[in-house]
Amino acid sequence: MKKIISLFCLLAVFSTSLVAQNNTAEEKAPAEEVLLKDYRPKSIYKLPEYKAEKASFGAIDMHSHPYPNSEEGIKKWVETMKENNIKKTMVLTYSTGAEFDSLYSVYSKYGDYFEVWSGIDYTGYNEPGFSEKSVKELERLHAVGATGIGELGDKGSGLVYSHPTKGVGLHIDDERLDPVLEKAGELHMPINIHVAEPYWFYMEMDSTNDGLMNAVDWRLDNKKDILGHGELLKTLENAVAKHPNTTFVAAHLGNSAYDLNIIGRMLEKYPNLYADLSARYAELSQIPRHVRQFIIDHQDKIVYGTDMGTDGHMYDVTFRVLQTMDEHFYEHDTFGYHWSLNGFDLSEDVLRKIYVTNPEKILNR
Repeated sequence: MKKIISLFCLLAVFSTSLVAQNNTAEEKAPAEEVLLKDYRPKSIYKLPEYKAEKASFGAIDMHSHPYPNSEEGIKKWVETMKENNIKKTMVLTYSTGAEFDSLYSVYSKYGDYFEVWSGIDYTGYNEPGFSEKSVKELERLHAVGATGIGELGDKGSGLVYSHPTKGVGLHIDDERLDPVLEKAGELHMPINIHVAEPYWFYMEMDSTNDGLMNAVDWRLDNKKDILGHGELLKTLENAVAKHPNTTFVAAHLGNSAYDLNIIGRMLEKYPNLYADLSARYAELSQIPRHVRQFIIDHQDKIVYGTDMGTDGHMYDVTFRVLQTMDEHFYEHDTFGYHWSLNGFDLSEDVLRKIYVTNPEKILNR
């Protein structure tokens, strides 16, 4: 019996030794064996930190979604909004019909903290009479309480951000949608629309793609029979030009972070077009001086948005990027890229427009 116990003890010691050796080996893995997905750099720079724990002004979040699935979750969200000086949030539901009605009945209980936006009903979009039926549903949604439309979404295969029917093959400039977009203008319902994706997603997934960590998960380079990045931006421009009395908000700066002249030219040309900053803080903060100047140049057409959940830290990250001059700080848990972030250090006058003045122009249009 003693021999058996001794053998177990010896095995335990040996196993512990192996684990320790393995851990040491992992810690000292040569650089060429480190996988990109495991890369978690830590800044060595001794810099002052500039934190921003709430919005400079009572902000309107122009791009969020019905993330909480319970009353308790929504109440917690409202408290988080208060703590972060968010006075109102646009809840973009993608939805029509009974699903929208259900969401509206819940969020409308919280007064001015939320506005609930609907989708467009694409049911029967290949059948005669579609436009009239879709307009009728939009009028009904507006009567229920929808104050805007969105988020409409087209990554190349059509307007598939929609419940219950996806508009596969249907793009925002399709003539079948013209009566619906015109009606949106008559009802003063702004339209939030997501076209394309960050340009890395269309590039080859190789060692030259500096957005590879996110791009490989959302890649579009291997998708067949879809519109490309430029073609999708053109569908947006076509719709904006055809419907000057309808207000459009290009989500994520039109996914044009790689070349802001694309969305910048459109913002200058079309009075009825705005753009939100939502969910592109990581992409934009790599070129902070250029983006800062872009925002200053277009300060009357850009609005604040999040599109990243309801966590308090998430809001803090957006404020840190917009409001501070912080440099080279990491947010590995918030964004999927391998790079660091940098703040834009925007002035109070510009921040007031992004947080309050521009959203109010859209909502009061």
